[in-house]
Amino acid sequence: MITLIRTNSEHSDFRSLVTLLDRDLHQRDGDEHAFYAQFNKIDAIAHVIVAYADDTPVACGAIKAFAEDTVEVKRMFVHPDFRSQGIASLVLKNLEIWAKELGFAVCVLETGKRQPEAIRLYEKNGYTRTPNYGQYIGVENSVCFRKILEA
Repeated sequence: MITLIRTNSEHSDFRSLVTLLDRDLHQRDGDEHAFYAQFNKIDAIAHVIVAYADDTPVACGAIKAFAEDTVEVKRMFVHPDFRSQGIASLVLKNLEIWAKELGFAVCVLETGKRQPEAIRLYEKNGYTRTPNYGQYIGVENSVCFRKILEA
């Protein structure tokens, strides 16, 4: 059974999962990893979800204010042993619910072309590709998405 908790970036299980995420991204992105890492600091993220299979932390995600009505989805990760079970969609949907509760109407996010499973996840969950934004403008490996949250 999968259970979710709402927490913040100080939570030790979130930090452990992000360490695994960063290792995975470093392998995928190689020399480009340092560029992305500068935008993925986890200090002071107030809205984090950690998913557990029984007592084992298996997935995480976060949202961070991006604009007045928009949050950015950050640090989505599912432990490799627990992938393809719908956990990422569960975390993402709960982040969207939390964003709406906080008064946000739109989610944006960036992922990489070397993460085809992430691209499929976001497309499956109603995200549409949008021009690269902010620091990702002109970055060949970046793919940006946007979703208007249902009222």
